[in-house]
Formats: sequence, structure tokens, C-alpha cells
Amino acid sequence: MLTLDLHPIFRNNRDIELSLRQIVFQAKRTGEPVVQIIHGKGTGQLKGRVLAFLGQKHIRKLYDRVEIDTANTGRILVHFAPRP
Repeated sequence: MLTLDLHPIFRNNRDIELSLRQIVFQAKRTGEPVVQIIHGKGTGQLKGRVLAFLGQKHIRKLYDRVEIDTANTGRILVHFAPRP
């Protein structure tokens, strides 16, 4: 499972988007089944930015589904379809 912790870069929109883009493309390229994105609990703004990024049409095509972890509301799991 690949992990992206957004805590160190939470103030920089450009770095957040670049990091999200890199990890999604890396998972797709390597066939990783799940990416864990740690956004923290906070006010929910960062979570909203992550979900907005993942909801973009061109990014949505790359993964299978998004799961908001019910046991830990500070993380999102992005599931990728297995490579044939």
C-alpha cells in the first residue's frame, strides 16, 4: 500500500496537487492496489481538497473507487483495479 501524508505540505495547494497526482500515477503505473492518503481530521478543508482532486474527470478514470475510512476519518483509501 502506497501512503501519502499531506501534513507536511497542507498549506501549499500546488504541492498538494502535485503530490496527489504523483501518487495516483505511480499506483496506476506499478499496479499498486490501494493508496492511503492521510489528510488528518482537522476542519475538513484538506479532506475536501483531496476529494475534489480525486473527483476530476481525468483523474477519476485512473482508479476504481474511493473509500473514506470509517475507523479513521483522517484518511482516504483509493482503490485501483488489478492489472490484467
